[in-house]
Amino acid sequence: MSETPFPIDPDAIPRPSDPSMGAAALDRLLEALRGASAGDRGTDKPTASGERIAARLDAARDGPLGTLFGGMLAASPYLAQLAAREGETLARVLDDGPDAALAEALSSARSLIATPDGFRDLKTVMRTLRTAKRHVALISAIADCAGAWPLERVTEALSDMADAALDAAIAHVVGDLTGTGAGKAATGDGCGVVVLGMGKLGARELNYSSDIDIMIFYDPDRLTATGVDPDRLRQDMTRAARTVMRVMDERTADGYVFRTDMRLRPDPSVTPLAITVRAAETYYESLGQNWERAAMIKARPVAGDKALGREFLAHIRPFVWRKHLDFAAIDDIQSIKRQINAYRGGGRIAIEGHDVKIGRGGIREIEFFVQTQQLIWGGRDPELRPRRTLDGLAALADAGHVAPDTAREMAACYRFLRTLEHRLQMTNDEQTQKLPEQTEKLATLAGFMGFDGVGAFRTAVRRTFETVEGHYARLFEEAPELGGDGALSFTGTDDDPDTLKTLSDMGYREPARVAGRIRIWHHGRYRASRSERARQILTELTPRLLKALADTADPDEAFKRFDNFLEGLPAGVQLFSLFHANPQLLDLVAEIMGTAPRLAEWLARKPILLDAVLTPEFLYGLEDHDALREDLHETLAQARDFEDVLVITRRWANDQKFKNGVQLLRGLAEPKTAARHLSDMAEAALAEILAAVEGEFAETHGRFPGGGLAIVAFGKLGGRELMPRSDLDLVFVYDHAPEVSVSDGGKPLGPAVYYLRLCQRLVTAIASETGEGKLFEVDNRLRPDGKSGPLATQFETFRSYYRGTEDKPVGDAWTWEHMALTRARAVAGPAALRERIDATIAANLNQPRDPVTLADDIVRMRARIAREFPGTSPWGVKYRPGGLVDVEFVTQFLQLSSGGGPRPVFSPNTGLALDRLCEAGHLSEPAHADLRAGLDLWRRLQIGLRLTATEGGFDAASAPEGQRRLLMRMADATDFEDLETRMADAARAVSARFVEYLGTAPHAS
Repeated sequence: MSETPFPIDPDAIPRPSDPSMGAAALDRLLEALRGASAGDRGTDKPTASGERIAARLDAARDGPLGTLFGGMLAASPYLAQLAAREGETLARVLDDGPDAALAEALSSARSLIATPDGFRDLKTVMRTLRTAKRHVALISAIADCAGAWPLERVTEALSDMADAALDAAIAHVVGDLTGTGAGKAATGDGCGVVVLGMGKLGARELNYSSDIDIMIFYDPDRLTATGVDPDRLRQDMTRAARTVMRVMDERTADGYVFRTDMRLRPDPSVTPLAITVRAAETYYESLGQNWERAAMIKARPVAGDKALGREFLAHIRPFVWRKHLDFAAIDDIQSIKRQINAYRGGGRIAIEGHDVKIGRGGIREIEFFVQTQQLIWGGRDPELRPRRTLDGLAALADAGHVAPDTAREMAACYRFLRTLEHRLQMTNDEQTQKLPEQTEKLATLAGFMGFDGVGAFRTAVRRTFETVEGHYARLFEEAPELGGDGALSFTGTDDDPDTLKTLSDMGYREPARVAGRIRIWHHGRYRASRSERARQILTELTPRLLKALADTADPDEAFKRFDNFLEGLPAGVQLFSLFHANPQLLDLVAEIMGTAPRLAEWLARKPILLDAVLTPEFLYGLEDHDALREDLHETLAQARDFEDVLVITRRWANDQKFKNGVQLLRGLAEPKTAARHLSDMAEAALAEILAAVEGEFAETHGRFPGGGLAIVAFGKLGGRELMPRSDLDLVFVYDHAPEVSVSDGGKPLGPAVYYLRLCQRLVTAIASETGEGKLFEVDNRLRPDGKSGPLATQFETFRSYYRGTEDKPVGDAWTWEHMALTRARAVAGPAALRERIDATIAANLNQPRDPVTLADDIVRMRARIAREFPGTSPWGVKYRPGGLVDVEFVTQFLQLSSGGGPRPVFSPNTGLALDRLCEAGHLSEPAHADLRAGLDLWRRLQIGLRLTATEGGFDAASAPEGQRRLLMRMADATDFEDLETRMADAARAVSARFVEYLGTAPHAS
């Protein structure tokens, strides 16, 4: 008589590396079956069948049956415990075979659906299902290790158990939801709730200790027809889904059924656990991703309203299976492979610690080998759509898409690796796919797999991995490189460990955050990535983009800015195509994101700016004053009304600012040239805005014949030294014919009120926020009498305020106001009025002053500034001792103290003023050289710091390398140490000149 009613393959059964371990493991099982110390071990009570099976095993210990159990139990503590606990099930297997035992175990789970009284008790449901799962686990392990079942039968048994458990869970929650109770009315076709099995469950390929991937969909119409409250349906279905998960994966004293994962549902981070069928259909029709197409190959209705599930899968069939294959579709599919692994060939396959699922040459590569080719050819040939990997491989071979030898080799590798995966998981009922790293454990696993020694096992495993890798590497061999070695996979819902390592190696400090945001891109959360074409191109761009951002000073911050940029895009295909066709443009965007936050903000607000970058003139030269005025004037020809003027002027100005910043960033424009360009651009914009405001204001209030309003620029704009992020120091001066007392409009106003209101509208027009942003911030505190003076100053008031008399040699203005006046000039308004203002400025500056009193006033003011802005950081280039303020103060002192002399010593531009002072003999050549060098260095650094948005907050120790490089280039320094040395030397030289001409150190009180 045969030992068992099922075959045992003596060549494949487990064999312990130490025979004594197998004998000891078998003895422990016999002891448990006979009931010895049953109370201590927590086993079943002694039974006649237990005694009988123990005797049977004891008698067969030297034959295949004894070898099978000795080897299996020695290698797996979990199976040893399970066999001891489930003596009756073990007896059923040995008496009637695994098929009969499996049918009985599944019957107990399926009977729950037809037993309403028992089913209403959730604890009973959970206990029954867990008991059935233990039985199925023991039965399938014995049949697997004995070689009695092929791989497909093992995975079917586990999958059937999951199906039965899910059907029972759905019957319970639907019965509870509808009030019908459990039973036929609460489940099956028509109940309105379906569970889709995904991945291995969908293909009936579950591994031994597998998670099950499921999605729960429902039809609101079918449910509400049974009396379910439609207003609470979403919340009730979410709660029902949680109950299903609890039934399946909550660990109790009876164990668990299956760990359950619902993250494959559409956009899992924002959708509820259960979603409507219509919502799911809409998602896949509009936002479905490449990897979701592949995932849907295996999708199968496994529980509940399976007819509803079949209807859903039929509806989304065009998403999964494309009828017409074109190059775009092939690229779409290729992108999956190139995301999963951006390198090909090379490298060493390890044994210890290697992951048999996702490692090189592993199960995932076989599955992908099959699924991608199914996606390519299955749209036209329904015969190529099997859910199972082995069936799909065979179908591809039959159709001539895979060579027969390749199909045979890949099938053999798949069987071997899946069996190896089962043995790994049987050991301790763990969801693991990694080979042991310890030699002893590897030897145990080799025996569990039926190998006589670890050497032969190593050889077989390595040969399998290399065979899979070879066939996998030849798939889409012509696919282009994506930029850099390392895995870059952003499919699915979990972080890929190899991808996180790649990102970390690239320089990202928070790789998980980066990976998570990229998955959001692929889920179509942003408008720019909602279309399938946009996501396809973005997939292609992602590796190069990540590399370009990684090459910036701060990869994480650069990525964050790019993510913000992407989130704000109204659409993506056009821009992504632009990047695809012009990779250098992507590199520029990465540099902007990593180095120039202000430019990044502009770009995020107006990505169309990138179109201009591709024009030949964008990176070659900055327009001069006349060209800018002409360009803006021509651009404004399309304006239809006043609002158009504001919008168009802002758009034009911000384009110029962006161009200016990019040329500075790339080192294509000298800082001095860029400052003049920004100043000339501001002048052109002010002139047009002033004209538009006056015209719009005149429609209501008319004009003053013979009058007009001029804009006087002070500070950086006055000196044509405007920088990135500079505001405008403006003073408004008006004049009118004395005999005219009111304006000539329909609502006439007196001059003071007229020009006050006009100036208020002008400031609003310049500084107000619109969809195109602001033009400039405006500061008008330098007007006569400061904040207490009127916003609009009459010309005679402006002239007399600075003009000296016998009683007041320098008029009503304070010394600091005369200093500010050295950098003033009229920049917009009637030409005649501007000429009079400039002449008045020159005359008021060219007054005799007492040098001692002047120096004393300036020193006291410098001390007050030092108390408010100590300038303790060497990078506070404006206020540090010997910094920019000190250069300007020395220059202004020398100009004002030379009053009464020739006009040429005055200039609103600090550098030109220093030149004129030296030429006139007011400044020695060595002092001129020191001050000029300091001015140039501080201006360059200030522009660099403003461009990188860290003025006043720069810390050399923690500054990103990219910012440090930019500052070195701005200052023409050989390295950072050279830059710091030059800064210290310049500060000492300027401070010495401050003492020389003003009699005390810059910070003296």
